[in-house]
Amino acid sequence: MKKLIIICILFVEIILIILLQNNININIKTTYILEITKKEIPIGNIIIKKIKLNEDIYGKESQKNNIEEHITILKESNYPQLIILAAHSGTGKIAYFEELNKLEINDKIQITYNKETSIYKVIKIWEEPKNGKIHIENKEKQLILTTCSPDHKNYQLIISCIKKEST
Repeated sequence: MKKLIIICILFVEIILIILLQNNININIKTTYILEITKKEIPIGNIIIKKIKLNEDIYGKESQKNNIEEHITILKESNYPQLIILAAHSGTGKIAYFEELNKLEINDKIQITYNKETSIYKVIKIWEEPKNGKIHIENKEKQLILTTCSPDHKNYQLIISCIKKEST
């Protein structure tokens, strides 16, 4: 694709040089800008059937990995031992965790991460004061979901899950 673009640009430059050498006036009224950007591809997704959630997850270094656009994988995550996901609750198109409070112990969550699909089971649900930190018990192959509490102002809802199986 890049070679084709370079060839097209060279062709246009050659035509312009020929026209200028033959004293032909060129009046360009429109400027065309060619912008090539790298499409960011998700590293996985999260599916929670109980709350009809099916959303992409972007890598920690991705510009799309931010809470104002998507579900966010926090920098403290260390796959496969620990994945921490945060998202808005409330209302609106970015309130991906709007119904997270409907989850119960033993509910299942499917995570696909780097082409590996795993099923996690909810083992604990609690709330803590919202201060930028969450307290979690270190468990092996753990998934943590967090969002603002829908019931208590200045608190966050935290859901701890453990990995049950991989496919």
